[in-house]
Amino acid sequence: MKAAITRLPLALTMALAVGVTPALASDPPAAPKAPAATATPADETTTAAEAQDDDPDMDVNRAQPDFTIVNLPTTLRLPARKGAFRITHRFGRPLGEGSLTDLLADGLGTDNGAVIGFEYRFGILKATQVVFHRTNNRTIQFMLQREIKGQTEDFPIGISVFGSAEGTNNLQDSYSPALGVLLSREVSDRAAVYVEPFWVNNTNPLPEELVDDNSSLLVGLGARLRFTNSLYGVFELTPRVNGFDPGKTQVGAGIEMRAGGHSFQINVGNGFGTTFGQIARGGNDDWYLGFNISRKFF
Repeated sequence: MKAAITRLPLALTMALAVGVTPALASDPPAAPKAPAATATPADETTTAAEAQDDDPDMDVNRAQPDFTIVNLPTTLRLPARKGAFRITHRFGRPLGEGSLTDLLADGLGTDNGAVIGFEYRFGILKATQVVFHRTNNRTIQFMLQREIKGQTEDFPIGISVFGSAEGTNNLQDSYSPALGVLLSREVSDRAAVYVEPFWVNNTNPLPEELVDDNSSLLVGLGARLRFTNSLYGVFELTPRVNGFDPGKTQVGAGIEMRAGGHSFQINVGNGFGTTFGQIARGGNDDWYLGFNISRKFF
């Protein structure tokens, strides 16, 4: 046996020494290994997050990037189960009071008190959103907004409807429900215009002065124009068509900057109203500085 091993070629002897069996010429070639199967996700395993990425409501609408103009709502849709927050701020010092030196000394009115509003909206269903808005004069408003028809290539306008209820003194005193229709027309991705007829009950907050025409019918008119990729100009006014007429038509205008999910707006107006009842009560002869800050959580 020893003699036989010594006659083996050196390579074969070394292979036997390390425990490796070499393939002989008569052995059939080894079958190639099958490549490992690559796991491919099935259609039914698509996650909810991936599906939501395809929701057009999640995309930025460059013609109307926010849910309000200055005080009036827009027809912008809020994605289902998503939210947005807004702060409204209206300084109480009239811009025309005193001299320019006095105005500058008062920081353009920012040294004075303000009417502040906090708002949160949530998409309870697709094309349906609820809004909670409270001002620091203790007025609370709830609003439900629903899109009826969106603007498409075959339909020239967007249509939404809303209903709201508000009350002073944290919903304990004067109540003012409102109903309205929001009509919008986007012009490419450059501009949007709005016509918003709405009715408000009990626009007179003083019970001893209630009269037959205590309700008001108004038509909100507004526009937003995009100057650059993220800079906009906004304008709105809300004339009364019929009913209780306590003051001047409330007017507002401003410059707005969009940055991601944020919108920053500096505005001027002749009133402090940010709820439908407050807007229906009108503005006055003075102009005031204000701002809006909004944030989308999607």
